[in-house]
Amino acid sequence: MTLCVGRISYLNAVPFFYHLRQTGFAGQVIDGVPAELNARLAAGELDLSPSSSFEYALHWHDYLLLPGFSISSFGPVHSVLLFSCLPLTTVGQSEIVLTGESATSVNLLKVLLREFCGANRVICRVADGPVEAVIAAGGSALLIGDRALRAARNLPEGMQVYDLGELWMRYTGLPFVFGLWIVRRAAYAARQGEILKFCRQLGQSLDLAFADLGGMAADVSSGGPLAAEELVAYWQTVSYQLTPAHLDGLRRFFALCVKHTLLPEEPEIRFTGIPCVA
Repeated sequence: MTLCVGRISYLNAVPFFYHLRQTGFAGQVIDGVPAELNARLAAGELDLSPSSSFEYALHWHDYLLLPGFSISSFGPVHSVLLFSCLPLTTVGQSEIVLTGESATSVNLLKVLLREFCGANRVICRVADGPVEAVIAAGGSALLIGDRALRAARNLPEGMQVYDLGELWMRYTGLPFVFGLWIVRRAAYAARQGEILKFCRQLGQSLDLAFADLGGMAADVSSGGPLAAEELVAYWQTVSYQLTPAHLDGLRRFFALCVKHTLLPEEPEIRFTGIPCVA
């Protein structure tokens, strides 16, 4: 039996996976947007996955974290974007349309608008059709991942773009952790040796990716929202580490989610205890 690993189907996750087979990983990989991987992880269909930090907070009693890895930003993240013709001080009074692909981003949006922009409540609704159509019509919408990168390149007149990573840094001075490598506790208890091996392979894969970002970008950029050189710059903006500063930002986010009744309790940050080094 091999490990079953989730893979976020966005460009920001490519550096984790591009060279993973080359490191010797022979397990199963299942693709999905963050919300899909969150559900599969919670249902026990995945052993581990890069998943929403909010998913960890909701079910932390069932999970552990791989130390050292995340999908984070120190300022602009470029692919978690609020589109609106309204200023931040009033956007919370209008309906904001979502894709339903992420748990972390929508709750970050609610925290930012409630805590720092004076919104008493934030009305969000998953779109019946393409969110891009709402943006084209001048409505307020949250997009993440590759679709956000595309939408930011073709804006209707008067549309403003608010980068949630940039806003979080502006208001808190801390990095924001969008994704964590989450391990099911049951999987870790049963397959610690395999997860130890995978963790080392993950570190090797990431090192190989950053040793030749240009080559990786040239291979995967065809048909995507970014040209190869833009993709390299995008990957260099994303932080894939999980340092004490990242954890400070993560704890601040969880505390504010509790304050605004988005979480029932602050989760404990618990790791596998595996030294994730090549």
